[in-house]
Amino acid sequence: MNRPVALAALSLVTLAASVEARLTRFVIEKREPSGQFEMLSGRFYGELNPKDAHNKIITDIQSAPRNARGMVEYSATFSMVKPADMSTASGVMIYSVTNRGTGAATASAAGHVSVVSGWQGDVVPRAGVQTIEVPVAKDLTGPVLARFINMPARSNTLSLTTAVSGLVYQRPATLDTSKATLNRRTSEEGEVVAIPSGDWAFADCATVPFPGTPDASKICAKGGFDPAYLYELVFTAKDPLVMGIGYAATRDLNSFLRYADKDDTGTANPVAQKIRWVVSQGNSQSGNFIRSYIHLGFNQDEAGRIVWDGANPHIAGRQLALNYRFAVGGGIANRYEPGSEAVLWWSDYADKTRHRATAGMLDRCRATKTCPKIFETFGTLEFWELRMSPNLIGTDAKADIPVPDNVRRYYFPGTTHGGGRGGFSTTAPAAPNGCVLPANPNPESDTTRALMVDLIDWVTKGTAPPASQYPLLSHGDLVKATVAATGFPAIPGVPSPDGLVNSLLDYDFGPEFKYNDLSGLITKWPPAIKQVIPTLVPRVNKDGNDEVGVPSVLHQAPLGTYLGWNVTAAGFNKGRICGLNGAVIPFSKTKAERVASGHPRPSLEERYGSHDAYVAAVRTAAANAVKERFLLPQDADRLTAQAAASDVLAASAH
Repeated sequence: MNRPVALAALSLVTLAASVEARLTRFVIEKREPSGQFEMLSGRFYGELNPKDAHNKIITDIQSAPRNARGMVEYSATFSMVKPADMSTASGVMIYSVTNRGTGAATASAAGHVSVVSGWQGDVVPRAGVQTIEVPVAKDLTGPVLARFINMPARSNTLSLTTAVSGLVYQRPATLDTSKATLNRRTSEEGEVVAIPSGDWAFADCATVPFPGTPDASKICAKGGFDPAYLYELVFTAKDPLVMGIGYAATRDLNSFLRYADKDDTGTANPVAQKIRWVVSQGNSQSGNFIRSYIHLGFNQDEAGRIVWDGANPHIAGRQLALNYRFAVGGGIANRYEPGSEAVLWWSDYADKTRHRATAGMLDRCRATKTCPKIFETFGTLEFWELRMSPNLIGTDAKADIPVPDNVRRYYFPGTTHGGGRGGFSTTAPAAPNGCVLPANPNPESDTTRALMVDLIDWVTKGTAPPASQYPLLSHGDLVKATVAATGFPAIPGVPSPDGLVNSLLDYDFGPEFKYNDLSGLITKWPPAIKQVIPTLVPRVNKDGNDEVGVPSVLHQAPLGTYLGWNVTAAGFNKGRICGLNGAVIPFSKTKAERVASGHPRPSLEERYGSHDAYVAAVRTAAANAVKERFLLPQDADRLTAQAAASDVLAASAH
């Protein structure tokens, strides 16, 4: 090359290196051979250009400390399982988004590379957990809310880190309680009673009487705390973590493994040139992460390339509240927790109810042609507890929002959050997590395994996946969450679902909060409730089971009524919906037992007649699911064998 051309080329390379956020170091700290696979773990280091358009959306990144090159640095842990002989690799990398740091890379018989990493900046490091170190935006402040319920009787000290809101790093800028507020109320809707600033302290009273030993991570009260009340603490915090960097770190790790040969130090990418496609998967909080990652534009790396070709956000009804100042990454749709304020739909929709601009979660990736193929999967509990219906029918609940061509939506009827343990037992499981009714065993895992194969085939081969199957308003599938509207049967001893649904509330978090992007600064704690958004649920049949969607084999050969809700047995929320827990109401075994109990639903004896007939019903359901590509053949065989070995009408077994 002549000198001017060479200098121009060198300048372009130098410019690209200086402006691209990238993974700068990839450090493998441990290698473990495991048969045909190799497990790698370690830490990666990256830097972000806060001036780059790809990163400007990260809240408070402009206030983060910078290195000598003007970059914002972070580091995170990773774990990988890959074929020991990469010549046998499939070309697919599956990136599993960890949930609160938990989750492991797994071996794949199909030769896929499996990767997990840290992304949530407030996860406390411990063994087996993936973490990330993000910078602190020093001297920035903002209000923070902590809520406390169900404390032991006569407690005199409460820890902020065990508050319902899940505070970890948010600490008061001052211990002066006159600069904060502590209120109490007897119910979520009850009158707010202020506790005088002299009657409580940021302190530990466990060993020293009130006002105790000063402690920014705890509060104590004169006379202690009463479990009959809910307590709400609002204080001004300082020095927020730049939590939104977790999105960029995930982007840059995936981009490095997919496209790079080596890091800045010359360390080789262990899967270099072997990854042709990347598919992400995440459950619940992790699924919300995937939705927000795509919505905020992080599926394009800083070289303009697509990062994930496919994505499966599972049991995720909201977006992730990670990118606002003093974010709490672990919210679960409790009162006042942000998450449903953002865009909730894949196609563009005019959210006139909340006076928002027309938008969809794919707007940014459509503009850059970096949208992945998406499987959205969820079950019944997501309607009852995680406010799923606006995702499908908007905030006005007037019409179905169309699903784009690159999205498939699959609904798993009659399931709890993430599905139950499965099996074919007539013995009712124990009630879960302080709930009234037995735990719902209806599984989702069999279907999700088959759908992951379908998603990978769609990404790698262009094989069209099964058609979307989910409740439609236009078909009358979605109704108000009442007995009258759903058609839920009157079953002796079973509470009514009336009043249980966790409605979507329209909060006023203040003018500095960017609602559609779930970003910025919340200035109003607790937020004012402007209105209640219509939140619908699937209708059910005479058994109380819903019928639309992709049912499990157990749901097609039911042993009871499978619910996406349960009722809290005791404590502050007694009688309300029992968090992320579904329930089962077993059918009577015989007609005589049913008549004696007054149950309206036909017994197992009346439904199936014999054990062999029940096994035949399971076999038929499994075969149909395999044909429709919602079940793998090996899982069909396993389920049929389980049914044959079960106690269902065992007295009639041949």
